[in-house]
Amino acid sequence: MSLGDATFIMRQAVYHVIIIGAPLLLAALVVGLIVAILQATTSIQEQTLSFVPKIFAILGILWLLAGLGMGILQDYTRELFQRISGMAG
Repeated sequence: MSLGDATFIMRQAVYHVIIIGAPLLLAALVVGLIVAILQATTSIQEQTLSFVPKIFAILGILWLLAGLGMGILQDYTRELFQRISGMAG
């Protein structure tokens, strides 16, 4: 395996992690922002109030996009095994 192959594999891994993780982080960010605005307008300063809506938002996005994420991971795994078999032969 050359340095270029290893770099390509790592670049693809980071890209797939970002693609799979970005919707989850974005959902947590949006829900956290909405809860923070509601807390500021109502003067409720409870620190744990934003935790439960964030968890539900992350679980909902994960439930909606689980098939897409698994498809991306399956394609990446197939590509890795093809590269491994190509290096051996």
